[in-house]
Amino acid sequence: MLKTIIAGVRARTARLLLSSIAIMLGVAFVSGTLVLGDGITEGMKDEFAKTSRGVDVSMSLAGEGPESETGFSQATLDKVRDTPGVQGADLRSYVSAALLTASGKAKPASAGPLASTPELREYDLKDGRFPTSATETAVDVRALATAKLSMGQQITLLDMEDGKHSFTIVGTFAQGANSMSLGGSEHLVLLPEALPQLSDKVRGYELVAKAAPGVTQEQLVANLKKSTGEQGYKFQTGEQLTVETLKQISERSGEFTQLLLAFALIALVVAAMVIYNTFTILVAQRTRELALMRCVGASRGQVFGSVLAEAVVMGFFASVIGLFGGIGVSALMQTVIGSFSGDNTVVRLPVTPTTVLAAFGVGVLITVISAALPARKATKVAPVAALRAQLDSSEEVARTGTLRIVFAVLLGLAGAGVVYLGMGMEEEAALIITGSGTMLLLAMVVTLGPVLVGPVNRVLGVVPKALFGVPAKLASGNAGRNPKRTAATTAALMIGVTIVSLVTVVATSAKETASAEVDQRFPADYTVTSSIYSRPLQQDLLDKIAAVPEVGKVAPMAGFSPESDENSQYSAYLEATTPEAFGDLVRPKVVSGSITGLKDGEVAISSNFAKRSGLAVGGTLPQGLGATKKDLKVVAVVDGIDSSGLVTMATLTAFDPETPGFRSIMVKLKDGVTTEAGRAAVEKVTDASPIAVIDSAAETKAQLNTQVDQVLGFIWALIGLAVIIALFGIANTLTLSVLERTRESALLRALGLTKGQLRLMLVVESVLMAVMGAAIGLVLGVGFGWILVKALSSDSFPITFDVPFGQIGVMLLAAVVAAMIAAAMPARRAGRTSVVAGMAEA
Repeated sequence: MLKTIIAGVRARTARLLLSSIAIMLGVAFVSGTLVLGDGITEGMKDEFAKTSRGVDVSMSLAGEGPESETGFSQATLDKVRDTPGVQGADLRSYVSAALLTASGKAKPASAGPLASTPELREYDLKDGRFPTSATETAVDVRALATAKLSMGQQITLLDMEDGKHSFTIVGTFAQGANSMSLGGSEHLVLLPEALPQLSDKVRGYELVAKAAPGVTQEQLVANLKKSTGEQGYKFQTGEQLTVETLKQISERSGEFTQLLLAFALIALVVAAMVIYNTFTILVAQRTRELALMRCVGASRGQVFGSVLAEAVVMGFFASVIGLFGGIGVSALMQTVIGSFSGDNTVVRLPVTPTTVLAAFGVGVLITVISAALPARKATKVAPVAALRAQLDSSEEVARTGTLRIVFAVLLGLAGAGVVYLGMGMEEEAALIITGSGTMLLLAMVVTLGPVLVGPVNRVLGVVPKALFGVPAKLASGNAGRNPKRTAATTAALMIGVTIVSLVTVVATSAKETASAEVDQRFPADYTVTSSIYSRPLQQDLLDKIAAVPEVGKVAPMAGFSPESDENSQYSAYLEATTPEAFGDLVRPKVVSGSITGLKDGEVAISSNFAKRSGLAVGGTLPQGLGATKKDLKVVAVVDGIDSSGLVTMATLTAFDPETPGFRSIMVKLKDGVTTEAGRAAVEKVTDASPIAVIDSAAETKAQLNTQVDQVLGFIWALIGLAVIIALFGIANTLTLSVLERTRESALLRALGLTKGQLRLMLVVESVLMAVMGAAIGLVLGVGFGWILVKALSSDSFPITFDVPFGQIGVMLLAAVVAAMIAAAMPARRAGRTSVVAGMAEA
């Protein structure tokens, strides 16, 4: 029997190789995801390791202590340096500044002190040297590229009062992941004595120390506790700091890996369908061969084992190729991710035993499971079947079991119930529950596939029949001849298209809703904002903009959080503007009450804050502590704001008389002034301010659309692999069908069908199957998208359902083109087979 199995594998090598492509791609996705996840984890470990390398003791601020508000002082640093067993110690801090670009506008920048102890530096010198005077600086290698700087160049930093300070770039460095590098700004290193000229609030957030030779980390902690006291400080040894850091890294990288594995699971499900369909066809083609084996004494178990043995060989081979392919996929993804971030990416390809076992486990296991049902069917082949000339019996082709129908109905009822349950939930819970329900409904449709094939095929076949005549009629007949086979072939593509269209519909609906929300909430023509978060706009800029002849109205916007008890239900972040702006330049959706003519001492609270605090119109919102404590009267509940509530500028001033300035300035042009002329007029004023930047609603929407499109592109790329596997499944099915129908094709040729018509028949058959899967997938995707949009929509944030017909049309067209390409090889093979040789096939 073993010799028979080996001979069979050799005889069907080409077919098995073609069939294994689906598993290769699935394994490549899984192993590539695991390698990528391990690579990211390894990279993050290297990055975060720089924060703890050389550190024997780390001191951070905790709870109520003498320096909880001001940060570590120079006096504390001196105490630590004088502590027995300390070889070196440094403060870690940074100050926010503004880097002037060549255009005269400012970019956010962070400057940190150069550690006096080289071993305690969180960065490595890449080029040049570190600064040795207060007029020199070293910059992060990423900032060198993003800010378009160069070695030896003189740069200008602005302090909090717009004072200019010049520094010469003398070196570049590469830093790890720390509080400064994760701040999203350009990063520089200065001597500690140079920082106060940028800000008088240099706050040390961590104090690190290196132990002298022979002193353990635990001994050094004990010594430091004696010299500095323990109140208000958290002490960690270098080992403890490393363990805590690695725990955080594992959690972060694990979330990303889980996301990718979810898409890999979809690809594997699709691959499993392709393999199942492949073995179903192979078993059907080998009906006579298996019957002959039974005739010469092979038992049912031996027949079952022979089919599974082929599956094991095929799965093992595909796993080997898929594993190496996954390593390549990981390298490619790391390179792409690095190109987006602008970093000099180090491609890491750690291949762990877990990855290898997962690749072979998934590849072999999925293949064997997918082949189990066809193998079981093979054991039911009776010896008398060896006398048949027809491979498939009509009853096998036509029969759809009652069990299938019952199971599909149960899936549908369960899916509908879960969807109904999710509709009554909010936000993330609604997304998860309702999404699970749609997947159950998708499983129902997949189960009902053989039932749907006939009606859908007849509808889709009308146009080809009218255009191409007899070949199209034959193609439609072939597509509907074996509903189970056609359903299994189209289901793989249907799943991929369903998920792609679902995500696209939901994302497009959210994008269009957000764009409309921008238009509604911000009717101003332009908004002037500060490019530096910590640098608010000043009153003189507001006055200058208001004086521009083309400007009709201006309104400043500022945000603040009055002091309150930490656990108070009334802790709030409030936004303030002028009373005239409410209802005009600021137009949130009013749920109850009125915001028109909002007075000092009154507040319009958001609906979310109203639920949290239990307040309603007519209620009182206590804010502030001590001398600033005031009660604000709730006059309205509104939706569509990002803060807890809206107040007037005078109310803000009552809480903070020395308010530093404005977060933004809304500008509305006079009637008849074009947006181009108005922008040019406003720019004449803002050009003089290095931090003032003009934004428009159109620019805001464009930025929002870009972000959504990037996410969509990422998801399309991940789901795209599942679609590619599905198209390979169509090509594989056609190829095996050509082999199966060799004699039939020869007979058609003998009856007058030309080679071109035979090829056309196969192309139309392929297109019909692809359009069938894509069309059902698009209908389901749009329908499921509508369900999710309704589930996520609420009274406070209604989402407008929007179908991107252009993108859906592109998907359908892509399916047709891909199907034609998939049919190319099978059609070529069918056309090359001679009539005589084909008629001779048994």
